Amino acid sequence: AMDFKSEIYDYSEEDYIKLYKEQVSMARDRVTDLSEPSIKFMLKNLDPEAKTVLDIGCGNGYWLSRIDKNKYDVAGCDLKNNLRYVDCPFHEGHLEHLPFEDNAFDIVTCHHTIEHVIDPRKAIDEIKRVAKKQVIIVVPKQRYFYYTLDQHINFFELKEQLTHLIGMDNYTCDKIWGDWVYIGKNV
Repeated sequence: AMDFKSEIYDYSEEDYIKLYKEQVSMARDRVTDLSEPSIKFMLKNLDPEAKTVLDIGCGNGYWLSRIDKNKYDVAGCDLKNNLRYVDCPFHEGHLEHLPFEDNAFDIVTCHHTIEHVIDPRKAIDEIKRVAKKQVIIVVPKQRYFYYTLDQHINFFELKEQLTHLIGMDNYTCDKIWGDWVYIGKNV
């Protein structure tokens, strides 16, 4: 476990998926990794013209449970169906190659997930590919530490690390509590 950050790059895709599907962690018992201020900020900034929202790396579905179902149709996507806070369509999928058509959802959100993927650029490209109007990505504002048990392999101490990676022209990126909250719009 202590050499995870070095060894993960030698994992096959099957081993990577198996790791996250079979992981037993106290983190899975938390309601969410998002702070309440981040949740309120994102809810306030959801595109009011949008109709559909996909949350990638949806975990237990807590974020989706907070979205007004009278305004938006929501769906979740993750490696494993752990939804317990919301009743909505679930799609099994890997962030680096999502099982959706281009522009399939008006809004695509992804929280506390990019820091775990082996190829963050490919993951971001997939998020942007399936998002028609808006992308919302949240990552921890965290500097690199080799010896941690959080299984993070990508670190975003500076917001420019995230904004450069995502590469959208029309965006905001705000530090809210310990997270970067990135909201990008397709024009």
